[in-house]
Amino acid sequence: MDPRGGEPGNRGIGEPENPAEISASPRQPDSGLFLERWDTEWLHETVQKFLEEDVGPGDLTTRLAIRDEDRARAAIIAREEIIVAGMSVAQAVFHQLDSQLVFEPILQDGVCGAAGGVIARLRGRAAPILTGERVALNLLQRLSGIATLTRHYVNAVAFTGARIFDTRKNTPGLRQFEKYAVRVGGGHSHRAGLYDAVLIKDNHVSIAGGVGRVLRSVRARSESPRFIQIEVESVDQVREALEEGVDALLLDNMTPEMAAEAVTLIRSHPKGSACRIEASGGISLNNVRSFAEAGVDAISVGALTHSARAVDLALEIERELE
Repeated sequence: MDPRGGEPGNRGIGEPENPAEISASPRQPDSGLFLERWDTEWLHETVQKFLEEDVGPGDLTTRLAIRDEDRARAAIIAREEIIVAGMSVAQAVFHQLDSQLVFEPILQDGVCGAAGGVIARLRGRAAPILTGERVALNLLQRLSGIATLTRHYVNAVAFTGARIFDTRKNTPGLRQFEKYAVRVGGGHSHRAGLYDAVLIKDNHVSIAGGVGRVLRSVRARSESPRFIQIEVESVDQVREALEEGVDALLLDNMTPEMAAEAVTLIRSHPKGSACRIEASGGISLNNVRSFAEAGVDAISVGALTHSARAVDLALEIERELE
């Protein structure tokens, strides 16, 4: 394909060709929301580490095969239907190598790219395009894969009132990027890390000696009022947590039927009307709607980041004649 070619089939959100496709979600966000304002210094340092890992002291093959003055034009092409995510990160990779390279996003993050469509074009010296290709594509493929999978989950729970959340099951070093990709796909980010929210897990409950005891301990030791969420695995634990009072309950590894029973119990309890209810564990595209229809407010899905498949992208390049 000529990198200068058109973008066959690319379309924006709200312009689906098929109501069943990933771009057709009735809850799709406006792609303009996803122009992430990365901290410039942080992004520079992070991208530099990625390049150092791959390039090391230098791109040996490109240095020997390509003259510094050789120029090229290139296109990044989606080989399957995707939700684009990470365009600004890919751009940063190429500009780290050559700030004079022209990088033109054809599609912005959050937009559906059709199979065969051009999602970005580049033009400039050939060497930095060749050197940065793999790092840029790795990041773009990974983030677009997460956004695409997230969009499938968001579509699956449409009109139920439930929202899709990520977890902390991220690739070390990529958390900010991966959580961003979830938001691009229409999902929401759970806590950023261990430092910004109280989420009492089953292991905390086990060590502390039970649901009631761990909730009392957290409250007694908190220096200020905090939003507290606790993971529960049975209706008995739900009752115990409600008696103590809690801001949010995470129904862990329950079936949809168990979740529906728990929701009924929580909403009928004097302390449960305002309690946030979240389902987690064993969630898949096959059953996520059943959990949503059980009445939960949120569904957290570790698979969004730990099991998302990298989408198939290619960079096609040709020499630019003088």
